[in-house]
Formats: sequence, C-alpha cells, structure tokens
Amino acid sequence: MSADGSGRPRVAVFRPDDERIESAVELLRSLGAEPVPDPMLEVEPTGAVPADAPLVVLTSKTGVELAAEAGWEPGDADLAAIGPATAAAAREAGWTVDVVPEEYTSAGLVAALESRAAGERVVVARSDHGSDVLLDGLREAGADVTETVLYRLTRPAGAGDSAELAAAGDLDAAAFTSSLTVDNFLAAAADRGVEDMARSGFADAVVGVIGPPTAETAADRGVDVDVVPDEASFEALATAVVDALDAKPPRTD
Repeated sequence: MSADGSGRPRVAVFRPDDERIESAVELLRSLGAEPVPDPMLEVEPTGAVPADAPLVVLTSKTGVELAAEAGWEPGDADLAAIGPATAAAAREAGWTVDVVPEEYTSAGLVAALESRAAGERVVVARSDHGSDVLLDGLREAGADVTETVLYRLTRPAGAGDSAELAAAGDLDAAAFTSSLTVDNFLAAAADRGVEDMARSGFADAVVGVIGPPTAETAADRGVDVDVVPDEASFEALATAVVDALDAKPPRTD
C-alpha cells in the first residue's frame, strides 16, 4: 500500500518536465498507480542541425522537434527513426520516414541500417548522451558516420524527491527510461545524503527499465532490476511495472 493511504502503489517516473511527464502521469493513473513525477532530465538545445548526408538517423522525438524548430529539412536524405514516437514526430514535421527498426534501440537501428549504410555517409542526430552502440555499429557496417549533438541532457536542480521516498521505503516502484535517468537518480540521492538508503529501499520495490542498456547501467550501479519490457516504449514499461506490482503480495506495513 502506498504511504498516502490511497491503496494505489506509488511509482516514480523520471521523464523530462514537459508533455512527456504529463502523459506518463496520466498513463500511470489510468493503470491504477499513484505517479511520483520526479524529472531527472532537462533539455538544453545546442542550436545545431543535422549535417547534409544521404542518410540521417534521429533517435528521439525531442531531437526531431528541435531540428524542425530550427528550420531543418531532410531534403533528399533518407530518414531513420529509432521508434514510433520519433517517427510520428518526424511525420508531423512533414518529413518522410524511411526506416523504423523492429527493435526500438540503438542495436535495433544498426540491424535495420547495416545493409544500406555500407559505404554511405550517415549523420546521427541526437543528444550528448547517446549510446556508442549506434555509432560503432554503423561504422563496423562500413558507414562514414558523423554525430550531430542537437541537445544536451542535464539533471534538474530540484530532482530527488523520489530518492527520499525510496530511502524511507515509501516507493513501490520506479520506471527508468534511460541509463542517464539511473545515474541522475543516484546523483540526486547522493546530493540528499540518501544514496545507499535509496538503493536499499528498492529491495522491496519493483524496478523497471526501458531496455537492456538501461538494465546494464542499473546493474553496474548496484540497482537490481525486476522488469524489462519486450518493447522499448514508456507505455510498455509502465504496463509491465504495474503488472509486476499487481503480482506482488500486498504490503503489511
């Protein structure tokens, strides 16, 4: 049972403080959870736009929106989007999306692009915390890869309320959407002097992560992961976390 007595399990969510956290809160409530919104990412645009290339890879809805706001157009370039949300944002900007991988991850993008990337100039446009898996994989496939950093991701100054709840045993679950949210959560916990207690608090909670890279980061940082959904989307993650909560015996405290 949640600490506020509502009977709805408390689930921390770490998405940026914009429509993403709002939609995440709405989704969790619709699933019967009590969301604990604690944004761990803040977007700082760099003003850069993708360089000209026959193939441009976009790895987030945020990146698409920033490129569009800056007036960038793909022209004759083929566009690859990491998943449906990124592809939808690109189409909303009026662009044609040529590739969406079956697996919505950097590894999935490499698998989807390696045959067409050989000998091609490829621009990967994304945040400053993108995975090396994508760049290395495309280069191994024979592509001439350039990275364009469209925005930087930083930790908001006020982040960390969820860490104090976890440390007190008052958090039922957490939904991590990237490796950086794991790192920023632990950094925020350390700033508040509760890092070890927050880790311990997760022992009785359900910890969900959006995909294998985030799961690996969590394990490396001493956070045990309970849930990794088959699809790398927040909807799948939230649903899997709430399903895991439903399968747990109720708390007696």
